[in-house]
Amino acid sequence: MTTPESQRRQLTKWLKSHGIELELMQHAPLASSRCADVLGVERPGVRLKNLFLRDNYGRQHFILVIPYDKQVDLKALSKQMQLSRLGFASKERLARYLATEPGHLSLLNWWADKQHAVKLWLDESLDPQQIWQCHPFDNRYTALVDPQQRLAFFRALKRQPQVISVPSIRE
Repeated sequence: MTTPESQRRQLTKWLKSHGIELELMQHAPLASSRCADVLGVERPGVRLKNLFLRDNYGRQHFILVIPYDKQVDLKALSKQMQLSRLGFASKERLARYLATEPGHLSLLNWWADKQHAVKLWLDESLDPQQIWQCHPFDNRYTALVDPQQRLAFFRALKRQPQVISVPSIRE
C-alpha cells in the first residue's frame, strides 16, 4: 500500500483533473472524530464519523458516514438494510478495498474503490447544505468539502451514495 501522503497527492491530482479543488487544512494527526476535541483543532464545517463495515460473510462492504457523535445500532441497521450481521471490517480489508489505514477513512476514499465493491451510505441526519470535513487519505489534513464539490465528486466517480436513516443506540 502506498503512504497516506502519496494517496492524498494522487487524490488531489485526480480531483483537479475533474475541476474539483478542495481547501485543505493541515493539523496534528486526528485518528478519530474525538481527537479534534482533545487537541483543540478548530475547522469550519461539520465533523463526521466514518465507519468501514462488512456483512457477516464479508461479501459486501460499506463506508458509513454519520455525525461524529452518533452511536450506531449495527444490529438494527443490519435488519433495516436486510443484511446478515453488519460488523467492522478489518484493517486488511480497509487496505484492500479502499487503500487506506484505520484513522484515515472518509467518503473521499470511495475514489480508491476501482472495482465498485464498496457502497457509500450517508446518514439522512447529515445536513447536505453544510461543508463536510473529510480526511483526504491522510489524517494530518482535513478537506473542506462543500455541497457542490460533493456532487461533482460523485459525478466524476459516476456513482451515487445511498442516503439512509441510521438507527442509533439509545444511551
